[in-house]
Amino acid sequence: MSRPFVDANYRFIAASQEVNARIQQRQQALALYVTLVVSLLAALVALRPAEGRGPVPAEWLLLGFPVASVCFALLHYKAERTITNLRRFLSELEQLDGAHERLPSYNTHPVWATSANKARRLHDGAAAVLVAGGNTIGLGSALHLYPGRIGEAPLSLWLAGLATLFSVAVLLASTRWSFRPGAPTGP
Repeated sequence: MSRPFVDANYRFIAASQEVNARIQQRQQALALYVTLVVSLLAALVALRPAEGRGPVPAEWLLLGFPVASVCFALLHYKAERTITNLRRFLSELEQLDGAHERLPSYNTHPVWATSANKARRLHDGAAAVLVAGGNTIGLGSALHLYPGRIGEAPLSLWLAGLATLFSVAVLLASTRWSFRPGAPTGP
């Protein structure tokens, strides 16, 4: 009696569905980031100084922008690494019994993979611009609305700037982690 096994077609379909799920998660992280930035901007404006209102801890709101962007950049990194690993796995499956020599092979043939990577670079670039712009608008708004509070806590502005630069660097560097056919395989 033979033991049951999971065939390559099933594994390919499951991995392909997982790639699509990870791409959706990456898009959801982007939507979450935009929602957080807009919410922080709304909080900055709603809490702006007015007569009779006590001091607002603007330096804490200021740090919300880079915290959101660092979280987004790390989630983006996680999604990119997972997608790359899954595409390596799919590439291995596409090469079983020399199938990549007889059939079109999305993950094995450089032309297909290069086109996919170009499209992903556009996403990475757009995400980096969004993070840079969101932080610039947020930090600029905080400086404009709360110059005294921010002036009393310049460290928060420096930390926010460094975290923003880190986030943008991670997003721009993520193109290096894209899947490339012929790259070493394995976990």
